[in-house]
Amino acid sequence: MRKLTVALLTASALLFTGVAMAKDLPGLTKKDSFRFVIVPKVVHPWFDLVNDGAKHAAAVIEAQTGAKVAIEYSAPQQADVVQQNQILESTIATHPDGIAIDLLDPSGNRAPLEEAVEQGIQVSVFDSVPPEGMALTAIGNDFCEQAQIASERLVKLLNEEGEVAIMMGVPSAPNHAIRADCHKKVFEKYPKIKLVATGIDNDNIETAQKQAAAIMQANPNLKGWVACDAAGPIGIAQAITEASKVGKVTLVGLDNLPEMLQAIRDGVADSSSSTKPQMQGYWAVMTMWQKALGVDTPKTIDTGIAVLTKDNID
Repeated sequence: MRKLTVALLTASALLFTGVAMAKDLPGLTKKDSFRFVIVPKVVHPWFDLVNDGAKHAAAVIEAQTGAKVAIEYSAPQQADVVQQNQILESTIATHPDGIAIDLLDPSGNRAPLEEAVEQGIQVSVFDSVPPEGMALTAIGNDFCEQAQIASERLVKLLNEEGEVAIMMGVPSAPNHAIRADCHKKVFEKYPKIKLVATGIDNDNIETAQKQAAAIMQANPNLKGWVACDAAGPIGIAQAITEASKVGKVTLVGLDNLPEMLQAIRDGVADSSSSTKPQMQGYWAVMTMWQKALGVDTPKTIDTGIAVLTKDNID
């Protein structure tokens, strides 16, 4: 009988200890409201899709927990790191629960990001990589793999021969720079593929169209295009159409904006190597929410790459 009593007391003690430990675990203290701010690179329809995903996440949190979640979206009018930092600094002054940002320049953005972290504001980056040495969760995909998928597809469509060009977005943006470098490395593998030009559109469709038109005029034998940002292939498609080169110049685009999908439907573009912007917005908010509750989040969340063609876009 005595042994049974001791065993029961021991079990009760262990159970009590387990309950006490559970209460000390992060994420178990209830919060009634959260405010998260999304800071993209620039005013751009791709980031509107990111914002849609962020709002979806907010709605899920509200439905499942009852907490109120406010999503604020604050975009620079131009892809300018000074403007983006001004938005960051203004946002930090209001002390939100979290900031999710697509960096224009990791070095240039470092100071306000460090300030945010010092003030206890949770920071995640999406469609980008954190500044070196900063332990911030990054939501996105393998940018190099995304570029390789597009470049390899273009090379095969051209039967491994011909002049090609790359449309870059913002040169200082890490995702754009990584894609450009990986496009180049793919082209270098094929002796009969010649990279003749690299345009810079600063994530602007009109600029991309003008750059693409000028490059095709200067290189009349150009056979193919790839891009490093979502605006680039839309501008390229416009330039190909205006130059009456549909079917003569092959475009493998990037991302899933409506104009990109229409270019594929119309045969102006062959395909697109696409990120998943809605998913990036969704998981950016989910990571900020968990961080705001004190829960550790993964170093990276890979949202994957979709290869969009005329056969699957609808």
